[in-house]
Amino acid sequence: MRKINKSLEEWKKELSPEQFRVMFQKGTEPAFSGKYNDFWEEGIYFCAACGTPLFKSADKYDHQTGWPSFKESFSETNLEYHDDLSLGTHRIEVRCAVCGAHLGHLFYDGPAPSGKHYCINSVALNFKPAEEARKELPQVATFAAGCFWGVEYEFSKIKGVLETTVGYSGGKTVNPTYHQVLTGKTGHAESVQVIFDPNLISYEQLVRKFFELHDPTQYNRQGPDVGPNYRSAIFYHDEEQKQIAEKVKAELQQSGKYKKKIVTEIAPFHSFYRAEEYHQKYYQKKLWPVCSNE
Repeated sequence: MRKINKSLEEWKKELSPEQFRVMFQKGTEPAFSGKYNDFWEEGIYFCAACGTPLFKSADKYDHQTGWPSFKESFSETNLEYHDDLSLGTHRIEVRCAVCGAHLGHLFYDGPAPSGKHYCINSVALNFKPAEEARKELPQVATFAAGCFWGVEYEFSKIKGVLETTVGYSGGKTVNPTYHQVLTGKTGHAESVQVIFDPNLISYEQLVRKFFELHDPTQYNRQGPDVGPNYRSAIFYHDEEQKQIAEKVKAELQQSGKYKKKIVTEIAPFHSFYRAEEYHQKYYQKKLWPVCSNE
């Protein structure tokens, strides 16, 4: 993940006084005053300071609290979370992972299935209509192929992949821990979220790589790792991704490469919960293969 490191004086020159107060002095705009509170155009919301994509209009909803509310982020890679005890109670502060700007807070009183409620200051956002945003956006893919340590490492080596994050997806438990997912009772699978540049690598190429990385005929397991949390799954983010995933799966099934039926689940993406930090880039931390999907 790229980082932008500027002094407060530099940010003060580039931003409006209100933007600087909110984003770099951790201020809060008055409720119901922001331009995006009651705004429903289709597009993408970017960081007003550095231009990082943060939220999609499809995930925006009316929480009736007076600030723009979102049920999911554009990508967990683009956000950072910090404990905030400034009001004498525990809150989760949300910052831009690239420039460190304060955006708002994350609560868990949002809509199912994720329960997430990103309460964000309008002044920290810069909206771009869908057609304009598509021209400059990276894209997101989410895969589950067994132990996420090795899967993340393999995807991270691909040219055109900008960032990878391991986490949990496909279940109903809100903000699960690794040990909760390990029980197999949360519905979540160990997953990898991939941010990629479609000008360098296509979604179809990533899907084909996904099938190469594991045995998609093994049901609720990969090698020695057994349980629904190790299942094979593709969580599509839009209809185009769904069609591509189904096409590749059908082609591989008909190719005769696999003697058994491919059991890979192809399901709509709902939420992704970033795994604990010690799981991130685990292969690189340990410097040797740490799991096998054989």
